[in-house]
Formats: sequence, C-alpha cells, structure tokens
Amino acid sequence: MNIATERLYNGIIKENTTFVQVIAMCPTLAVTTSAMNGLGMGLTTTMVLMASNTVISALRKFIPSKIRIPAYVTIIAAFVTVMEFLLQGFAPGLYSALGLFIPLIVVNCVILGRAEAYASKSGVVASFFDGLGIGLGFTLSLTLLGIIREALGVGSIFGFRIMPAAYKPATIMILAPGAFFTLGILMALINLYRMKTAKPGEKPKMVEPKCAACSHCGECGISKAA
Repeated sequence: MNIATERLYNGIIKENTTFVQVIAMCPTLAVTTSAMNGLGMGLTTTMVLMASNTVISALRKFIPSKIRIPAYVTIIAAFVTVMEFLLQGFAPGLYSALGLFIPLIVVNCVILGRAEAYASKSGVVASFFDGLGIGLGFTLSLTLLGIIREALGVGSIFGFRIMPAAYKPATIMILAPGAFFTLGILMALINLYRMKTAKPGEKPKMVEPKCAACSHCGECGISKAA
C-alpha cells in the first residue's frame, strides 16, 4: 500500500474524525441540518486541511518549536480566510447557512491536531494526502448525517423531494436534539457491527468520545504542553 492510499484509508476509515475519534462535534452537530450544509462544511474543511498540512510540512524545519502552535494557527487562519471569501463570492447561500462555523474552522481541533500530529513530522506529499483523507472522512460523515436529518426532518435530500406527499416531516430531526439522536444511533450501529464481527475472545474496539471539549489530552495529537 503506497503512502497516498494508506493516508486516504486512514482518514476515511481507520481514523474517521466523527465515527472513530469522535472529535469536532460542534460543527458536526450544528451544520448538518441538510445534506448540502454537511457537504459544504466538509469540503471547506478538506480544502483547508490539504493546504495547511502541505504548507506546515514544507515549513516544519523553519518553524521554532516554542512558537509552533501560533504559527500553525496563523497558517490555518490564512487559508480559512481565503475559503470564506470564495464561499461569500461564489456560494452566498451556503456561506449564509454555515455562518459563524466557517471562521471557527481556524480552531477546529481536527485541523490543528493533524498539523501537530502529522504534518509537522512528515513529508509534503504524505501530509497532503493525510489532509485529503481526513477531510474526505469528515465530509462523508457530515454528509451522511445531513442526508438522514434532511430526509426525516424535511422529506428531501439535497433539496429534492424523496418522501411521498402524505409524509409528515419529523421537525425535531433538523433541530438540535435530532443531531444527537442521529449521531447516537449511527454510533450504536457501528458498535453493534464491531461486536458482531469481533473474533472470539477479542474485545471489540468501541466508538466512544476521547477528546471531550477538546481538552488537549494528547489523543488528537496536541499535548498539554502545547
């Protein structure tokens, strides 16, 4: 398995930010009221991840260790600003829907965590594909949540009606409780699958939160000393 394939598999499946690492819950729960919002947020984050990972990797030997976190944040902020301007100019509807969560990408623990845990220690090509893999995993997770919530809460997917006219939308699914219900059920199904497929005598690896409130516990690559 070459480095590109390994990084893509790692980001999409093995270390999926939502269903494996259970981090970046604020945008995950807040913006997935529709499939388009989830897709837009995911792709925006992916672009920032790829760009910031690549630049941080290229400059890793020139950034002093003591100021690495402020340096990473500055680089990430620059790319977030560019993406914000692009969305505002070419996708104003999506820009309005995502609102405050676009500039908050700067402090998204997924991006800063990958910068510290991987990009600052790896080559440019590997870091690029790491950002792409993590970003695509994040995008797929958000889009899946958005599809389920929009289908049940509005009766459509990506704005296209899929439910019969007699269907009465479950409005709660596009409200805050709906996000928790959807995510909880999906995680329960993943855990059930892991329990069913675990080898005899092997303890299944369950999905559970590891970075509550982004406490810098070291699980996501950012040490307490940072």
